[in-house]
Order: sequence, then C-alpha cells, then structure tokens
Amino acid sequence: MTKDEELAKYLSIIEQYKEQLNNLEMQSSYIQSAILDYNKAKITLENLKKTDKDKEILLPIGGSTFINANIKDPSNVLFDIGAGLVTEKKTEEAVKKIDKKIEELQQTQERVTAVMQNLQNSSAEITAKAQKLLSENENKQR
Repeated sequence: MTKDEELAKYLSIIEQYKEQLNNLEMQSSYIQSAILDYNKAKITLENLKKTDKDKEILLPIGGSTFINANIKDPSNVLFDIGAGLVTEKKTEEAVKKIDKKIEELQQTQERVTAVMQNLQNSSAEITAKAQKLLSENENKQR
C-alpha cells in the first residue's frame, strides 16, 4: 500500500469515527431527555402522594404547561408498561418502576459514553498516524 493510499484510508476511518460519534451524541441526548422526563414524573408522583382526595391541583403536562385538575384518588396512577399498554398501579409502585427505568437509562448512558470515549481515543490515534504520514511526505518533497 502506498503512503497516499494509507493516508486516504486513515482519512476515511476518521470520517467514519466522526459519523459514529455524531450518532452516539444524538443517542446520548435522547437518553438524557428521557431521564429528565422520568425524573419529572417521579417528582410529580411524590408530590401527588401528599395530596388529599378531591383536591384541586395544577398538573404539569409538559412544555412548562399546567392544567387545573381534581384528584380523585392520588394513591393509584396509570402506568405505561410498553407496547401501548397501560395498567393501574399504586403510586409507590409506580415510583419504584420509574426509579428502575432511570437506573437502566443511566447505565445505558454510561455505556454510550464509554463507546464514545473509545472512538475518540481511536480517532486520536489514527489522526496522529495520518499527521505523521503527512509530515513524512512533506519532508520527502523538500
């Protein structure tokens, strides 16, 4: 393999790493957003537990928007169990499920961060090799 071919190979690899890092950054952003969403739900449920029956509250619906609502039974909530299915759960049980989801998302976030770090390290190594090759080519041309 000629030095020009080797340099082209390195540049191609660097581009692939950049693309993968971009995708992982988007995934990381989505995970962070999901964690925030679950934390908001958890806070709302914990405050809901302290609310009396038939009490009027301001209910957050997202986007810094609230509606007036009357609480009939704050001890039970409807909880999404996936695939479009919803089940009724005790508030405490729903909070535990949310905690588990947050923990799973945080573990996924850690794995994504580790992969990103590995890609950045590999990219730095390939970049150093490419720069060395470029430097050698420049020295030969002088």
